[in-house]
Order: sequence, then C-alpha cells, then structure tokens
Amino acid sequence: MIRRFVLALLGLGLWTSAQAAFDIDQLMSDLATQKGGRARFVETRHVALLDKPVRASGEMVFSPPDRLEKRTLLPKPETMVLDKDTLSLERDKRKFTIHLANRPEAQAFVESIRSTLAGNRKALEQDYALALEGESQRWVLTLVPRDETILALLKRITVSGSKNQVRHIEYLQADGDRSEISIDPIEAP
Repeated sequence: MIRRFVLALLGLGLWTSAQAAFDIDQLMSDLATQKGGRARFVETRHVALLDKPVRASGEMVFSPPDRLEKRTLLPKPETMVLDKDTLSLERDKRKFTIHLANRPEAQAFVESIRSTLAGNRKALEQDYALALEGESQRWVLTLVPRDETILALLKRITVSGSKNQVRHIEYLQADGDRSEISIDPIEAP
C-alpha cells in the first residue's frame, strides 16, 4: 500500500515535470518543424448586426516561412494570398493588393497567423503578449495586442492545436464580433 502511494507520488512528480517542460519555446519549436501543407477550413463569423453567423469554407496552403493562400469556395469564391509583404485579394473578378509595410495594423494581424504557423516567437512578440495553456497534445496560445492602435480593433487571438498542428483560431474584435476558423489538415507538401 505504501509502495503504491510512493510510486503514485513519483509518477505525479514525473508527470508534473513533463508538463512543466512544455512552454512557449517548446510550442514554437514544434510549430517550426511543420513544413507547410494544405488544409480545409471552415470560418464562422459572429457579427452583432446579423441574425445568424456567416460561414465560409475552402482550402488553405501554407508554404513556410511567409506564403499563405486562403481559397474560399463557399458561399462565394474568393482568393487571398499573403506573399512576404504583400496581401492580395481576388473576389468577383476584382483584385486588391495591400502592401503591409504601409498598414502596420494589417501587418500585425497577418503576422499573428503567419508567425504562429512558422513557430516564430520573436516576430509574434513584436506585436503580442503571449500566454500558453495545456500540454503538447492539447495546447491553447493566447495573443493579446501590445499596441493600443491594434488593441482598439482586436481584443485577442486564441490559437489552439495539438503538437505541431494549428487546428483552431479565434479572433475576438474590440467591438465584440468574432471569427472562428477550424482547420483540418489534408496533406503536407
């Protein structure tokens, strides 16, 4: 009986040590091992002015370290491509281009996705305070904007996943509206 109790305490100590070893550095290291790939996504936008959420779905392709494509298939086709410092959006045969260097608030928003997927802690911490909960198998990373200009638009970003896979992203805007993106990997390149 005493032996089982001692073994249980030792096991708890080992478990606690293993849990303590998982921190933001470990998460970023795990994410950095991801070589990119394709995934399906479902985005649900909760907007106070609308009676029900707006849903969109499609595919995303991430090519580390700085290219992300998001192709919305439903309800209407739309393509967004983030390539280095340029964000391009194509909708209804019209194309818009934004150079992120000219829009620091847009750049901070974009970096929240790209830097998380790439496991780039240094880039994330330029714009966000980071907080991590959980363990390698099930983690939640919260990003809170450091800059007042960004904080006036975006209250927080919550990213969750398992090991080196981002599976869910939630954006909570300062006005209370929010977007949730569920991500289901298809394949790695």
